[in-house]
Amino acid sequence: MKIIQTINLTKRFGNFVANDSINLSVEQGEIHAIVGENGAGKSTLMNCLFGLLKSDEGEIHIKGNKVNIESPKDAIKLGIGMVHQHFKLVPSLSIAENVILGQEFMNGIKLDYKKAFSEVERVSKLYGLDINPREKIQDVSVGIQQRVEILKMLYRDVDILILDEPTAVLTPQEVDEFLDDLVELKNKGKTIIIITHKLNEVKKCSDSVTVIRRGKVIDTVKTKDVDEKMLAKLMVGRDVLLKVEKDESKPGDLVYQVKDISTYNKRNIKVLDKVSFEVRQGEILGIAGVEGNGQSEIIKVMSGLLKSTEGSITFMNKDMTNSTPYNIKNRGIGIIPEDRYRHGLCKNMIISENIIAGYHKRKPISNKGILNLREIEKKSDDLIEEFDIRIGSKTEGVGKLSGGNAQKVVIAREISMNPKVLIASQPTRGVDIGSIEFIHKQLVKYRDEGNAVILISSELSEIMSLSDRIIVMYKGKIIGELSSKEATNEKLGCLMAGIKEDEKVKA
Repeated sequence: MKIIQTINLTKRFGNFVANDSINLSVEQGEIHAIVGENGAGKSTLMNCLFGLLKSDEGEIHIKGNKVNIESPKDAIKLGIGMVHQHFKLVPSLSIAENVILGQEFMNGIKLDYKKAFSEVERVSKLYGLDINPREKIQDVSVGIQQRVEILKMLYRDVDILILDEPTAVLTPQEVDEFLDDLVELKNKGKTIIIITHKLNEVKKCSDSVTVIRRGKVIDTVKTKDVDEKMLAKLMVGRDVLLKVEKDESKPGDLVYQVKDISTYNKRNIKVLDKVSFEVRQGEILGIAGVEGNGQSEIIKVMSGLLKSTEGSITFMNKDMTNSTPYNIKNRGIGIIPEDRYRHGLCKNMIISENIIAGYHKRKPISNKGILNLREIEKKSDDLIEEFDIRIGSKTEGVGKLSGGNAQKVVIAREISMNPKVLIASQPTRGVDIGSIEFIHKQLVKYRDEGNAVILISSELSEIMSLSDRIIVMYKGKIIGELSSKEATNEKLGCLMAGIKEDEKVKA
C-alpha cells in the first residue's frame, strides 16, 4: 500500500523551481531514502509534506486520500512527524518534559510529572529506544538527543517519520545504533523517509531510494539493486570517484605549531584547554570530533577571529599568536573558513573581486595602492578554468553561484596565493558529490607539492580518507592522536565519545 504519494508537486521561490513536478511514492512499512546533491530540492519536498511550506501545484495523498497540509499541526494529525537536522530541544528540561512539551499531562493547574515520566517511559520501551525520561537533555549524549527527537514524534502517534540528515552530529558507534533503531521502528510498523548524502547509510538501512537532481525525480530504485557508485552517478549525472586516491605522505620540516592554546567564550566558559599539535610540510593533519567540542574555536584562534588567553602559535619559526587575519594570510597561511559566506566571500561582489579579497595589496594585483585590473581579470579567468568554476556570468555576484562553485572560488583564491600552510575548515560542507571529488583532489595535490594542510571536518569519512595523521578533540581538549594506517571508525568513534584506548581496555 502506498502510504505517501505526491503527484506533480511543484514549489517555486520566485523564478527558481525548487521542486519540478515531483512524483514520489512511498510504500507503507519501508525505509525510503531521498538522495541528491545539495540544492536538489530534497528538504523542500519534505517541508511541503510536513506543512512547513505550501506547494504551488500538485497533490499530496496520504493512505490513498488527497490531503491539504497547511501546517505541521495538520501533518501530525495525518500521522506525519519530522525530525530536523538541528535539534529543537530545551537543554535545561528533562527528556520527558521535552517529549510532552505542548501536550502536557495536568493535575489541576500543576503538571503531572509522575504520569508524564510513566507515559514517556512506556513509549520509549515500546519502540526499544532505551532512554531515562528523568535525565536532563544537557546531561545526555548527542545520540540520545536524536532518540528524544524521534520519541517526540512517536509520542504523538505518527505513522510516518521524516528524518533530515539525522546522522550529521553522531559518532560512528551512534550512527550504527541509530540505523539499528530505524530498522526496529520499521519492524514495529512505522514508515521512515530519510534524507541523507551518506550513501553507505542508504545501503545499510533503506529498502528503496529516490534520486532527485535539480528539482526533478531522476529515478526510484530498490536499494538492493544498486551500489554506492551507481547512486552517485544518478545524483550527479556522471561517474564519480568516491575513494580518495593518494600516495603515502612524505613529511618534511615542521612549519606550524600550536602549543597549549586556551580560551574562553562570551559566557566565560573555557572552550579550549591547552590544545597542542604541529604539522609538517607534505602532510595533511586531520582534526576530528563531534561538532561543538572546540573545533570551531581552534579554527577561529588560528584565523585571527578569536583571541587565545594562553599558549602560542608558531609559523616558520615566527610567533603568530593572536595575529590579525590580514597578517596571518599575508605571512603565508591560507584559510578556507567554516562559513564561506560569513568569513570567505562577499555575495554581492563579482568573482574577480572575491578572487583577490584579502590579498588586494599584493603585487602584481596592485602597485602602490592602485589595482591592476587587467592582471585581476586574467587571474580570475585562469582560476575559473583551472578550478572548473561554473558560472553564468562574470559580472554576477558570487551569491548567484551554487554552493559547490562558491566554495571553489574560496579554494582557488587561497591555494593560488601559494601559502605554506592551508587551514581548511569544513571544505566540502554544503557541496555536491561532484565538487567534493574535485576539492579532495586539489587538497591532495597541494599536499604533494610539499605544503601542509590542517583539515577540520565533521565528515569522518573525509577526515579518514584525506588525513595522514588524525587528532581528536573532546570537550575542548586533544584526547588522542592516530596515524591514518591505525585509524578505524571504531577507534575514532571511541575518542570522539571521550573514551581513550586505555580506558576502553579497563572497561
